Amino acid sequence: MTGQVIPHEVQGSGSRRAILLHNWFGDRTSFAPMREHLDGDRFSYAFVDCRGYGEAIDVDGAFTMEEVAEDALAVADRLGWETFSVVGHSMGAKAAQLMLLEAPSRVRSIVGIAPVAASGFPLEGETWELFAGAEKDPGSRRAIIDNTTGGRRDDAWLDAMVSRSMRNSSPAAFRSYLDSWSGSDFHERVRGNRTPVLLVVGAHDPALGAEAMRATWLQWYPNAELEVLPDAGHYAPEESPEALAAAVEEFLGR
Repeated sequence: MTGQVIPHEVQGSGSRRAILLHNWFGDRTSFAPMREHLDGDRFSYAFVDCRGYGEAIDVDGAFTMEEVAEDALAVADRLGWETFSVVGHSMGAKAAQLMLLEAPSRVRSIVGIAPVAASGFPLEGETWELFAGAEKDPGSRRAIIDNTTGGRRDDAWLDAMVSRSMRNSSPAAFRSYLDSWSGSDFHERVRGNRTPVLLVVGAHDPALGAEAMRATWLQWYPNAELEVLPDAGHYAPEESPEALAAAVEEFLGR
């Protein structure tokens, strides 16, 4: 394994442990609204910054899902966590699956929040141009966030999301991760994997909602289950934090 211990923060001291991997637009602080609803007596949570984001914004790397997985396993080693679950938001869930493939005896379960599938998320034409252009263009980031939350959020909310995203990610990492989470396909490697999986999606997410889960994750993981949050789009940790925390802890506590 070639991962390195990257910036992370642990919350809680419980015996049920989970590593949390953030989405493309946010560093580990994107989980902040959810964190106040978590039970630190029953659970321990390690929130990780991917290279090029948050406190790891100046950490160089290849900026791939494989590297995220290796780094997260290195964090687990540093914490002395032999077994744990992985909670991945969007692209973070793709990396979570690579952690499962790399260390199947260590990953107890996966929670995917609006999760990118092992097959990736192919983008073409104008959609690809929009996503690729978001590397340096705040307007492109705003358009993507607005669309993937169902056009339900006001200007102040969208502006705050874009500002945090621009501030907490390096353009080079942001752009490279796009290729990795959207493009690579390893779904044949996870097909039939019996690890317990919880998929939590927002009812207003047009990209990675219930329909996308039925076509991908639920086809390949026989022990996967789906929960739809009625008041969320793609960003449940920020849109519906209390309901998300409850769903995650009910699953992890089994």
